[in-house]
Amino acid sequence: MISPWQRRRQPDDVPTPVAVAVSDFCRRAKAPAPAQQVREALALLTEEEDFRVRALTDGEPETSPLGPFAVVDILRGVTPALAAQRQECGYYDVAQELAQVREEKTPPPAPAPTAPVFALPTPPSEETDAKTGRRKSAKAEAAAVQERIAPKKRTTDADDADTAAPAQAPQAPPEEEAPRFLKRELPRPRGRFTRVEAQRLSFFELTRAEGKETLEAAIEATEHRYSLLRTLEHRYNGPRGELTQVDMENVLRQHGIMETLEARERHNIETAYASQRGAAGRVAWALGLSPSELQRLTHALKLEEAVEALRERFRNEVLATGHLTHRLDLLGRDKYLVDLGIQKRFADALRKELERLAKDALPDATDLHSLANVVGRKHGAPAELVTRAFERLNLTEGLRKQLSAQAQSPSH
Repeated sequence: MISPWQRRRQPDDVPTPVAVAVSDFCRRAKAPAPAQQVREALALLTEEEDFRVRALTDGEPETSPLGPFAVVDILRGVTPALAAQRQECGYYDVAQELAQVREEKTPPPAPAPTAPVFALPTPPSEETDAKTGRRKSAKAEAAAVQERIAPKKRTTDADDADTAAPAQAPQAPPEEEAPRFLKRELPRPRGRFTRVEAQRLSFFELTRAEGKETLEAAIEATEHRYSLLRTLEHRYNGPRGELTQVDMENVLRQHGIMETLEARERHNIETAYASQRGAAGRVAWALGLSPSELQRLTHALKLEEAVEALRERFRNEVLATGHLTHRLDLLGRDKYLVDLGIQKRFADALRKELERLAKDALPDATDLHSLANVVGRKHGAPAELVTRAFERLNLTEGLRKQLSAQAQSPSH
Protein backbone atom coordinates (compact mmCIF):
# COMPACT_ATOMS: atom_id res chain seq x y z
CA MET A 1 0.00 0.00 0.00
CA ILE A 2 1.35 3.39 -0.97
CA SER A 3 1.79 5.85 1.91
CA PRO A 4 0.04 9.23 1.56
CA TRP A 5 3.42 10.87 2.11
CA GLN A 6 5.20 9.04 -0.69
CA ARG A 7 6.13 10.69 -3.96
CA ARG A 8 4.17 9.86 -7.10
CA ARG A 9 6.53 11.84 -9.36
CA GLN A 10 9.73 13.83 -9.26
CA PRO A 11 9.59 17.48 -8.06
CA ASP A 12 11.06 18.69 -11.38
CA ASP A 13 8.16 17.06 -13.26
CA VAL A 14 5.59 19.31 -11.56
CA PRO A 15 4.22 21.84 -14.11
CA THR A 16 5.42 25.34 -13.41
CA PRO A 17 1.94 26.98 -13.63
CA VAL A 18 0.64 24.60 -10.96
CA ALA A 19 3.63 25.29 -8.69
CA VAL A 20 3.20 29.06 -9.15
CA ALA A 21 -0.52 28.83 -8.32
CA VAL A 22 0.18 26.89 -5.10
CA SER A 23 2.96 29.31 -4.12
CA ASP A 24 0.59 32.27 -4.56
CA PHE A 25 -2.15 30.46 -2.63
CA CYS A 26 0.24 29.81 0.30
CA ARG A 27 1.30 33.44 0.27
CA ARG A 28 -2.33 34.52 0.54
CA ALA A 29 -2.82 31.94 3.29
CA LYS A 30 0.01 33.59 5.30
CA ALA A 31 2.39 30.63 4.92
CA PRO A 32 4.76 31.47 2.04
CA ALA A 33 7.08 28.66 1.03
CA PRO A 34 10.14 28.37 -1.23
CA ALA A 35 9.74 26.96 -4.74
CA GLN A 36 11.55 23.71 -3.93
CA GLN A 37 9.24 22.99 -0.99
CA VAL A 38 6.19 23.64 -3.18
CA ARG A 39 7.43 21.19 -5.80
CA GLU A 40 8.23 18.56 -3.16
CA ALA A 41 4.68 18.83 -1.84
CA LEU A 42 3.09 18.61 -5.31
CA ALA A 43 5.27 15.58 -6.06
CA LEU A 44 3.00 13.69 -3.64
CA LEU A 45 0.16 14.08 -6.17
CA THR A 46 -0.21 12.48 -9.57
CA GLU A 47 -0.47 14.40 -12.80
CA GLU A 48 -4.20 13.62 -12.99
CA GLU A 49 -4.77 15.54 -9.72
CA ASP A 50 -3.32 18.83 -10.98
CA PHE A 51 -6.75 20.07 -12.04
CA ARG A 52 -7.97 19.67 -8.42
CA VAL A 53 -5.01 21.73 -7.25
CA ARG A 54 -5.92 24.54 -9.64
CA ALA A 55 -9.54 24.40 -8.56
CA LEU A 56 -8.49 24.86 -4.93
CA THR A 57 -5.87 27.56 -5.50
CA ASP A 58 -8.10 29.66 -7.76
CA GLY A 59 -10.26 30.48 -4.74
CA GLU A 60 -9.43 32.35 -1.56
CA PRO A 61 -8.06 30.47 1.48
CA GLU A 62 -10.77 29.64 4.01
CA THR A 63 -8.32 29.85 6.91
CA SER A 64 -4.65 30.41 7.62
CA PRO A 65 -1.87 29.43 7.76
CA LEU A 66 -1.84 26.90 4.93
CA GLY A 67 1.43 25.72 3.40
CA PRO A 68 1.98 23.55 0.31
CA PHE A 69 1.76 20.28 2.28
CA ALA A 70 -1.48 21.56 3.85
CA VAL A 71 -2.86 22.05 0.33
CA VAL A 72 -2.06 18.41 -0.46
CA ASP A 73 -3.68 17.33 2.81
CA ILE A 74 -6.86 19.27 1.99
CA LEU A 75 -7.04 17.56 -1.40
CA ARG A 76 -6.80 14.24 0.46
CA GLY A 77 -10.00 15.10 2.39
CA VAL A 78 -8.74 16.96 5.48
CA THR A 79 -10.74 20.03 6.49
CA PRO A 80 -9.02 23.41 6.11
CA ALA A 81 -9.32 24.09 9.86
CA LEU A 82 -7.52 20.84 10.74
CA ALA A 83 -4.89 21.50 8.08
CA ALA A 84 -4.25 24.95 9.59
CA GLN A 85 -3.79 23.37 13.04
CA ARG A 86 -1.35 20.85 11.60
CA GLN A 87 0.52 23.67 9.88
CA GLU A 88 0.92 25.58 13.13
CA CYS A 89 2.11 22.59 15.19
CA GLY A 90 4.78 21.50 12.66
CA TYR A 91 2.99 18.37 11.47
CA TYR A 92 3.86 19.03 7.83
CA ASP A 93 7.56 19.49 8.58
CA VAL A 94 7.58 15.88 9.76
CA ALA A 95 5.58 14.88 6.68
CA GLN A 96 8.15 16.54 4.41
CA GLU A 97 11.01 14.69 6.08
CA LEU A 98 9.04 11.45 5.87
CA ALA A 99 8.52 11.93 2.12
CA GLN A 100 12.23 12.52 1.62
CA VAL A 101 13.16 9.43 3.67
CA ARG A 102 10.70 7.26 1.76
CA GLU A 103 12.12 8.55 -1.52
CA GLU A 104 15.63 7.62 -0.43
CA LYS A 105 14.56 4.15 0.71
CA THR A 106 12.51 3.43 -2.41
CA PRO A 107 14.48 0.89 -4.49
CA PRO A 108 15.12 1.78 -8.13
CA PRO A 109 13.09 -0.08 -10.74
CA ALA A 110 16.15 -1.90 -12.09
CA PRO A 111 18.86 -1.99 -9.39
CA ALA A 112 22.35 -2.26 -10.80
CA PRO A 113 24.91 -4.55 -9.14
CA THR A 114 27.59 -2.93 -6.99
CA ALA A 115 30.33 -4.39 -9.21
CA PRO A 116 30.15 -4.95 -12.96
CA VAL A 117 29.13 -8.47 -13.80
CA PHE A 118 30.31 -9.66 -17.17
CA ALA A 119 29.06 -13.25 -17.05
CA LEU A 120 25.64 -14.79 -16.97
CA PRO A 121 25.15 -18.16 -15.23
CA THR A 122 25.05 -21.04 -17.67
CA PRO A 123 21.87 -23.06 -17.40
CA PRO A 124 22.81 -26.54 -16.23
CA SER A 125 20.25 -28.16 -18.48
CA GLU A 126 22.01 -27.04 -21.72
CA GLU A 127 24.50 -29.37 -23.38
CA THR A 128 28.13 -28.26 -23.93
CA ASP A 129 30.89 -29.45 -26.15
CA ALA A 130 33.48 -31.56 -24.30
CA LYS A 131 36.47 -30.02 -26.15
CA THR A 132 35.63 -26.29 -26.31
CA GLY A 133 33.20 -26.04 -23.43
CA ARG A 134 30.79 -23.88 -25.50
CA ARG A 135 27.09 -24.38 -25.83
CA LYS A 136 25.86 -25.98 -28.98
CA SER A 137 22.93 -23.58 -29.16
CA ALA A 138 22.72 -21.21 -32.14
CA LYS A 139 22.47 -18.26 -29.73
CA ALA A 140 26.20 -18.55 -29.02
CA GLU A 141 27.01 -16.77 -32.29
CA ALA A 142 25.13 -13.62 -31.24
CA ALA A 143 26.00 -13.77 -27.56
CA ALA A 144 26.73 -10.57 -25.64
CA VAL A 145 30.08 -9.66 -24.19
CA GLN A 146 29.08 -11.16 -20.85
CA GLU A 147 28.45 -14.56 -22.44
CA ARG A 148 31.63 -14.54 -24.52
CA ILE A 149 33.90 -13.88 -21.57
CA ALA A 150 32.05 -16.12 -19.12
CA PRO A 151 33.95 -19.08 -17.60
CA LYS A 152 33.27 -22.22 -19.57
CA LYS A 153 32.22 -25.53 -18.17
CA ARG A 154 34.95 -28.15 -18.24
CA THR A 155 34.13 -31.83 -18.25
CA THR A 156 37.49 -33.59 -17.55
CA ASP A 157 40.83 -32.80 -15.95
CA ALA A 158 42.66 -33.52 -19.20
CA ASP A 159 40.63 -30.90 -21.01
CA ASP A 160 41.44 -28.27 -18.36
CA ALA A 161 45.08 -28.02 -19.46
CA ASP A 162 44.14 -27.84 -23.13
CA THR A 163 41.52 -25.15 -22.65
CA ALA A 164 43.41 -23.03 -20.06
CA ALA A 165 45.04 -20.78 -22.64
CA PRO A 166 41.89 -20.24 -24.79
CA ALA A 167 39.87 -19.58 -21.66
CA GLN A 168 42.22 -16.80 -20.56
CA ALA A 169 42.49 -15.19 -23.98
CA PRO A 170 39.08 -13.46 -23.87
CA GLN A 171 40.03 -11.79 -20.55
CA ALA A 172 41.77 -8.87 -22.33
CA PRO A 173 38.69 -7.18 -23.89
CA PRO A 174 36.94 -6.49 -20.55
CA GLU A 175 39.54 -3.85 -19.65
CA GLU A 176 38.71 -1.91 -22.80
CA GLU A 177 34.95 -2.41 -22.73
CA ALA A 178 34.44 -2.12 -18.96
CA PRO A 179 33.64 1.63 -19.09
CA ARG A 180 30.58 0.80 -21.19
CA PHE A 181 28.95 -0.78 -18.15
CA LEU A 182 30.19 1.75 -15.61
CA LYS A 183 29.36 4.94 -17.50
CA ARG A 184 26.21 6.61 -16.28
CA GLU A 185 23.89 7.97 -18.91
CA LEU A 186 22.72 11.36 -17.65
CA PRO A 187 19.42 12.80 -18.87
CA ARG A 188 19.62 15.66 -21.33
CA PRO A 189 18.64 19.09 -19.98
CA ARG A 190 15.14 20.22 -20.78
CA GLY A 191 12.87 23.21 -20.40
CA ARG A 192 14.47 26.43 -19.23
CA PHE A 193 17.70 24.57 -18.43
CA THR A 194 18.34 23.74 -22.08
CA ARG A 195 21.16 25.69 -23.70
CA VAL A 196 21.35 25.54 -27.45
CA GLU A 197 23.85 27.75 -29.23
CA ALA A 198 22.37 29.53 -32.19
CA GLN A 199 23.76 28.49 -35.53
CA ARG A 200 25.85 31.19 -37.15
CA LEU A 201 24.95 32.48 -40.57
CA SER A 202 27.28 32.75 -43.49
CA PHE A 203 29.42 35.85 -43.92
CA PHE A 204 28.03 36.34 -47.40
CA GLU A 205 24.61 37.10 -45.91
CA LEU A 206 26.07 40.45 -44.84
CA THR A 207 27.47 41.20 -48.29
CA ARG A 208 24.05 40.98 -49.92
CA ALA A 209 21.66 43.90 -50.30
CA GLU A 210 19.53 42.63 -47.40
CA GLY A 211 22.60 42.72 -45.17
CA LYS A 212 22.72 46.53 -45.32
CA GLU A 213 19.51 46.87 -43.32
CA THR A 214 20.85 44.41 -40.75
CA LEU A 215 24.07 46.38 -40.38
CA GLU A 216 22.26 49.72 -40.13
CA ALA A 217 20.03 48.37 -37.35
CA ALA A 218 23.08 47.00 -35.53
CA ILE A 219 24.87 50.35 -35.80
CA GLU A 220 21.91 52.13 -34.22
CA ALA A 221 22.03 49.72 -31.26
CA THR A 222 25.78 50.05 -30.61
CA GLU A 223 28.15 52.88 -29.68
CA HIS A 224 31.32 51.94 -31.56
CA ARG A 225 32.86 49.35 -33.86
CA TYR A 226 34.12 47.11 -31.08
CA SER A 227 30.66 46.57 -29.64
CA LEU A 228 29.32 46.13 -33.18
CA LEU A 229 31.86 43.38 -33.79
CA ARG A 230 30.92 41.64 -30.53
CA THR A 231 27.28 41.71 -31.63
CA LEU A 232 27.88 40.37 -35.14
CA GLU A 233 30.45 37.68 -34.33
CA HIS A 234 27.83 35.72 -32.37
CA ARG A 235 25.52 35.64 -35.38
CA TYR A 236 27.81 35.44 -38.43
CA ASN A 237 30.94 33.60 -39.46
CA GLY A 238 33.82 35.26 -41.22
CA PRO A 239 34.99 34.46 -44.75
CA ARG A 240 37.89 32.42 -43.30
CA GLY A 241 36.59 31.32 -39.90
CA GLU A 242 35.81 33.82 -37.12
CA LEU A 243 34.49 37.24 -38.09
CA THR A 244 37.25 39.85 -37.68
CA GLN A 245 37.16 43.61 -37.44
CA VAL A 246 38.76 43.96 -40.87
CA ASP A 247 36.04 41.79 -42.44
CA MET A 248 33.33 43.85 -40.75
CA GLU A 249 34.81 47.19 -41.83
CA ASN A 250 35.17 45.96 -45.42
CA VAL A 251 31.47 45.05 -45.51
CA LEU A 252 30.52 48.44 -44.04
CA ARG A 253 32.55 50.23 -46.72
CA GLN A 254 31.02 48.01 -49.39
CA HIS A 255 27.52 49.14 -48.34
CA GLY A 256 28.64 52.77 -47.90
CA ILE A 257 27.71 53.00 -44.22
CA MET A 258 31.18 53.17 -42.70
CA GLU A 259 30.85 56.95 -42.56
CA THR A 260 27.64 56.57 -40.56
CA LEU A 261 29.42 54.45 -37.97
CA GLU A 262 32.36 56.85 -37.78
CA ALA A 263 30.08 59.86 -37.29
CA ARG A 264 28.29 58.03 -34.48
CA GLU A 265 31.60 57.07 -32.87
CA ARG A 266 32.93 60.61 -33.14
CA HIS A 267 29.82 62.04 -31.48
CA ASN A 268 29.91 59.46 -28.68
CA ILE A 269 33.57 60.07 -27.89
CA GLU A 270 33.27 63.85 -27.81
CA THR A 271 30.14 63.64 -25.65
CA ALA A 272 31.81 61.20 -23.26
CA TYR A 273 34.89 63.39 -22.84
CA ALA A 274 32.71 66.40 -22.14
CA SER A 275 30.54 64.57 -19.60
CA GLN A 276 33.53 62.96 -17.86
CA ARG A 277 35.43 66.29 -17.82
CA GLY A 278 38.40 65.02 -19.82
CA ALA A 279 39.12 61.84 -17.81
CA ALA A 280 40.15 59.24 -20.40
CA GLY A 281 39.81 56.33 -17.97
CA ARG A 282 36.19 57.14 -17.16
CA VAL A 283 35.46 57.72 -20.87
CA ALA A 284 36.71 54.21 -21.69
CA TRP A 285 34.63 52.77 -18.85
CA ALA A 286 31.50 54.63 -19.96
CA LEU A 287 31.86 53.39 -23.56
CA GLY A 288 32.73 49.81 -22.58
CA LEU A 289 36.24 50.03 -24.00
CA SER A 290 39.68 49.22 -22.71
CA PRO A 291 42.20 52.12 -22.61
CA SER A 292 44.08 50.67 -25.59
CA GLU A 293 40.86 50.29 -27.60
CA LEU A 294 39.90 53.89 -26.83
CA GLN A 295 43.31 55.05 -27.97
CA ARG A 296 43.12 53.09 -31.23
CA LEU A 297 39.59 54.30 -31.90
CA THR A 298 40.58 57.92 -31.29
CA HIS A 299 43.50 57.50 -33.69
CA ALA A 300 41.31 55.85 -36.35
CA LEU A 301 38.82 58.74 -36.16
CA LYS A 302 41.64 61.35 -36.14
CA LEU A 303 40.34 62.90 -32.95
CA GLU A 304 43.65 63.26 -31.09
CA GLU A 305 43.75 67.06 -31.44
CA ALA A 306 40.08 67.53 -30.53
CA VAL A 307 40.37 65.25 -27.51
CA GLU A 308 43.56 66.92 -26.31
CA ALA A 309 41.92 70.34 -26.67
CA LEU A 310 39.04 69.16 -24.46
CA ARG A 311 41.43 67.75 -21.86
CA GLU A 312 43.50 70.95 -21.84
CA ARG A 313 40.36 72.99 -21.27
CA PHE A 314 39.48 70.94 -18.20
CA ARG A 315 43.08 71.11 -16.94
CA ASN A 316 42.94 74.89 -17.05
CA GLU A 317 39.57 74.90 -15.28
CA VAL A 318 40.94 72.74 -12.45
CA LEU A 319 44.05 74.83 -11.99
CA ALA A 320 42.17 78.14 -12.21
CA THR A 321 39.45 77.22 -9.73
CA GLY A 322 39.29 79.98 -7.12
CA HIS A 323 36.79 78.54 -4.67
CA LEU A 324 38.63 76.90 -1.77
CA THR A 325 35.99 74.22 -1.14
CA HIS A 326 36.11 73.07 -4.75
CA ARG A 327 39.90 72.87 -4.70
CA LEU A 328 39.94 70.96 -1.42
CA ASP A 329 37.43 68.50 -2.86
CA LEU A 330 39.55 67.99 -6.01
CA LEU A 331 42.53 67.19 -3.79
CA GLY A 332 40.85 63.91 -2.84
CA ARG A 333 40.27 62.91 -6.47
CA ASP A 334 43.74 61.54 -7.12
CA LYS A 335 42.79 59.35 -10.09
CA TYR A 336 41.16 62.26 -11.90
CA LEU A 337 44.17 64.51 -11.40
CA VAL A 338 46.58 61.75 -12.47
CA ASP A 339 44.46 61.12 -15.57
CA LEU A 340 44.71 64.77 -16.51
CA GLY A 341 48.43 64.77 -15.68
CA ILE A 342 48.30 67.74 -13.31
CA GLN A 343 48.42 66.14 -9.86
CA LYS A 344 51.80 67.61 -8.88
CA ARG A 345 51.05 71.06 -10.29
CA PHE A 346 47.70 71.16 -8.51
CA ALA A 347 49.12 69.95 -5.18
CA ASP A 348 51.99 72.49 -5.25
CA ALA A 349 49.64 75.37 -6.01
CA LEU A 350 47.20 74.36 -3.27
CA ARG A 351 50.04 73.89 -0.74
CA LYS A 352 51.27 77.44 -1.32
CA GLU A 353 47.77 78.86 -0.96
CA LEU A 354 47.09 76.97 2.29
CA GLU A 355 50.42 78.10 3.76
CA ARG A 356 49.45 81.70 3.04
CA LEU A 357 45.95 81.31 4.48
CA ALA A 358 47.26 79.51 7.59
CA LYS A 359 49.86 82.21 8.17
CA ASP A 360 47.14 84.88 8.18
CA ALA A 361 45.00 82.82 10.61
CA LEU A 362 47.77 81.88 13.09
CA PRO A 363 47.14 84.78 15.52
CA ASP A 364 43.52 83.62 16.04
CA ALA A 365 44.31 79.91 16.60
CA THR A 366 45.75 77.93 19.50
CA ASP A 367 46.02 74.45 17.96
CA LEU A 368 45.71 72.73 14.60
CA HIS A 369 42.00 72.09 14.96
CA SER A 370 41.19 75.68 15.77
CA LEU A 371 43.45 76.81 12.92
CA ALA A 372 41.44 74.70 10.45
CA ASN A 373 38.20 76.20 11.84
CA VAL A 374 39.49 79.76 11.43
CA VAL A 375 40.66 79.13 7.84
CA GLY A 376 37.40 77.40 6.93
CA ARG A 377 35.23 80.10 8.51
CA LYS A 378 37.06 82.94 6.72
CA HIS A 379 36.91 81.31 3.28
CA GLY A 380 33.65 79.33 3.44
CA ALA A 381 35.16 75.85 3.50
CA PRO A 382 34.40 72.89 5.83
CA ALA A 383 36.97 72.51 8.59
CA GLU A 384 37.20 68.75 7.91
CA LEU A 385 38.39 69.38 4.35
CA VAL A 386 40.96 71.91 5.58
CA THR A 387 42.31 69.45 8.17
CA ARG A 388 42.50 66.69 5.57
CA ALA A 389 44.36 69.00 3.18
CA PHE A 390 46.89 69.85 5.92
CA GLU A 391 47.60 66.13 6.34
CA ARG A 392 47.72 65.20 2.64
CA LEU A 393 50.03 68.10 1.77
CA ASN A 394 52.38 67.41 4.72
CA LEU A 395 51.72 70.78 6.38
CA THR A 396 50.77 69.39 9.79
CA GLU A 397 54.22 69.30 11.43
CA GLY A 398 55.22 72.76 10.22
CA LEU A 399 51.97 74.35 11.39
CA ARG A 400 52.24 72.69 14.82
CA LYS A 401 55.74 74.08 15.28
CA GLN A 402 54.53 77.57 14.37
CA LEU A 403 51.60 77.26 16.80
CA SER A 404 53.94 76.03 19.55
CA ALA A 405 56.36 78.87 18.97
CA GLN A 406 53.50 81.35 19.00
CA ALA A 407 52.24 80.00 22.34
CA GLN A 408 55.72 80.29 23.94
CA SER A 409 56.39 83.84 22.73
CA PRO A 410 55.50 86.67 25.22
CA SER A 411 52.11 88.23 24.64
CA HIS A 412 51.89 91.84 23.68
